[in-house]
Amino acid sequence: MASGLLGLAAAAQAQALPGEVEAALKRAKLPASALSVVVQEVGNGPPVLAWNEQPPVNPASVFKLVTTFAALDQLGPAWSWSTPVYLTGPLRDGVLDGSVVIQGRGDPKLVVERVWLLLRRLQQQAGVREIRGDIVLDHSAFALPERSPGDFDGEPYKPQNVQPDALLLNFKSVNYSFVPEPALGFARVAMEPVLAGLQVDATVPLSTGPCDDWRLALKPQLTDPLRVHFAGSYPLACGERSWPLAAADAQGYGARLVDQLWRELGGRLGGSVRDGPLPPGARLAFDQASPPLAEVIRDINKYSNNVMAEQLFLSLPAASTSMQPAAVAPPAPAASGAAAALPALPTTRPEDARDHLRRWLASRFGEAAAQQAVVDNGSGLSREARISPALLARLLQAAWASPVMPELVSSLPVSGTDGTLKRLNATIGRAHLKTGSLRDVAALAGYVLSDKGRRYVLVAIVNHPNAVAARPALDALVQWVIRDTPALPAPSAAPGCCAR
Repeated sequence: MASGLLGLAAAAQAQALPGEVEAALKRAKLPASALSVVVQEVGNGPPVLAWNEQPPVNPASVFKLVTTFAALDQLGPAWSWSTPVYLTGPLRDGVLDGSVVIQGRGDPKLVVERVWLLLRRLQQQAGVREIRGDIVLDHSAFALPERSPGDFDGEPYKPQNVQPDALLLNFKSVNYSFVPEPALGFARVAMEPVLAGLQVDATVPLSTGPCDDWRLALKPQLTDPLRVHFAGSYPLACGERSWPLAAADAQGYGARLVDQLWRELGGRLGGSVRDGPLPPGARLAFDQASPPLAEVIRDINKYSNNVMAEQLFLSLPAASTSMQPAAVAPPAPAASGAAAALPALPTTRPEDARDHLRRWLASRFGEAAAQQAVVDNGSGLSREARISPALLARLLQAAWASPVMPELVSSLPVSGTDGTLKRLNATIGRAHLKTGSLRDVAALAGYVLSDKGRRYVLVAIVNHPNAVAARPALDALVQWVIRDTPALPAPSAAPGCCAR
């Protein structure tokens, strides 16, 4: 066996962390017992480093690896969500004497461009230009408890805290842009998308201060669902900036967006855009498919998109049986009054999704292994979620050996290149790793290519009140794996802790 692999194996035999990793932990004033590690060559024998790997720990966003691999494993990379659109009442010469119903089935990527395309298709394909009734938004595929976006960390306007929704439109968020006009003494403010009935200050005064805390300097007033007001100023030194924020009126966001886009497209609406269930007798006009699952999980893993992960998690129970609507048929002729048979729409609760993912873990890795995980949600934005690093390493090994390996690996951030791992400039392209961060968690998990051409599974998780200081230690561990280098002389193992 080559010397590099022997060097890595020596660390496990010595029951020690690599010296540079332990030194980085000491500098951060973190105990070695706060770190859990598994390093193992893909498909090749026991771990070469295992430290504190059996006790379940909070993985933060690294849990998205469980959700996304489970989805790929069960559904395949080409699977997609469907958003059917139904009509009620007769349609003559572009005038619908009834309502349009858009039925959400969990699509995480109904961004503004795709909502626009859906409404344009309603006009061009279904031939609806005037609606004498309403546009009804059906959210009933998910049965979710009442929760505030600020429940987790007290910051309800962070897009990462947006709650899932069976008909999630544009992440219920608005992107505010600020363009300085120095000669006029103000910055122009624009929002994308425009929402019907929501007013935003068109300008905000410029200031001459530094750009450090420009968001705080703006003093945004966000609680009014009908107006966004910036009471402060915008630093000229910032140049052009943008700021995505979750909408204050999360419940009414979809109606405002659809109303605005429908009217921009020249559509006429006699009633209103409102929430409601699909009524009996509606007929299927068309079905809009989402991008394929492989594309969606790239957004989830590379950018750690919480609400997209939750959409996927809640979709799994019904998707594994079938969420596709009945065969698409054109609207029935007005005179016939015929109605297409409606497909059954199962309603998913969070507990259904949790049970489904637990069953998948047990079927894949055994009941005993599944007991090493506490499934709370699909994103890892949780204080209760737990998984053992040993089980997570087994999952990564199974993913590497599976037919969907290319899709999962390509969804992970690439060190020094993109996503949440862009900062690791010293290891450009050598690691595909999902990151995880909470107030008391710092984590990395994925695959690392060493200088000797070996590919390793790496799982490294820190649970500690000062976990934010652990990043240099995790980065040192990545570098150690890349170099295939032997560990420095072994320190004593932390009491009651660690490796085999």
